[in-house]
Amino acid sequence: MAAAGGRAMAMISVVHKTLYRYARPVQLGEHRLMCRPRDSHDLRLIDTSLGITPQPLRVRWLHDVFANSIAVASFGEEPAAELSFESSFHAEHYPADPQGIEIEPYARVYPFHYSFEEMPDLVRSVERQYPDRERKIDQWARAFLAENNSSDTMELLVRINGAIKEQFVYARREEVGTQTPLETLDQGSGSCRDFALFMMEAARSLGFAARFVSGYLYDEVLIGAESGVVGGGATHAWVQVFLPGAGWVEFDPTNALVGGRNLIRVAVARDAAQAAPLSGSFTGAAADFLGMKVDVTVTVEGAQQDQAPLQDQAQSQVQAAPANQAQSRSTVSGAVWRGPG
Repeated sequence: MAAAGGRAMAMISVVHKTLYRYARPVQLGEHRLMCRPRDSHDLRLIDTSLGITPQPLRVRWLHDVFANSIAVASFGEEPAAELSFESSFHAEHYPADPQGIEIEPYARVYPFHYSFEEMPDLVRSVERQYPDRERKIDQWARAFLAENNSSDTMELLVRINGAIKEQFVYARREEVGTQTPLETLDQGSGSCRDFALFMMEAARSLGFAARFVSGYLYDEVLIGAESGVVGGGATHAWVQVFLPGAGWVEFDPTNALVGGRNLIRVAVARDAAQAAPLSGSFTGAAADFLGMKVDVTVTVEGAQQDQAPLQDQAQSQVQAAPANQAQSRSTVSGAVWRGPG
């Protein structure tokens, strides 16, 4: 295990396979993938690859409004009964040390105000995205404040992050989409994407800028830790909170992790729907879609993570075709979440 700037380094390899199956050959529409990690000072990409079968006519790359790398695959008119994607990458990961996160003095005690220069760019990440008329989420979040409503900023967020793991029951969900924060609070359970969305809204209720992150989770068992994490070796979701001086800090409420350890960031967005790993469409009847299988393998310095079992996705991911049309354009939802997703 090497180090850079005092941070432990892990060598990570990920292979992510997705297979769509159809009852009969259908015409494939465009498919949009978020599969390339965000190369940065804490994640250095060594190599990446993307294989698609059948061969697309064209694959174009772009950056979305959040600067995520997006691959858009376009197909010809030849129908296909299967469609598969295999993306892989090899990277060096340098997660931040939670003890080394430095916050500007004025922001170390909550409440504080973001600076005049930062606020215009953060405002949409501070705004609440989901209705909460009875302020239930506000009440839940404010319970972690001291009696005078003042708290150490980092300690406050760490308590919230840990409380979600302690108070809520993790439940693997293969369904498309994300529970609303109120549904997660009322049910007391959810998947990683549900917990991430809940923590975002809880942080926003206190005035923090927060955003949704999708990517991969690797298990510390692979690098000599005493215990593993929930959902290692799978797609995963967590939260970033913007703290002056520290920037966007990673919080994983599913595992109570802070600073990005075990987390390989692929995409960030204001809302979960904007960070779907894969979305696309086909022309045909809704019943033609048989399902989807996803397989993720994570390898850390030669120690291979157990593969997540292939899992059929429900046909509810395809919008129903109009009853009076033999052929229709049906959209396959892009929430290809595995493991704790």
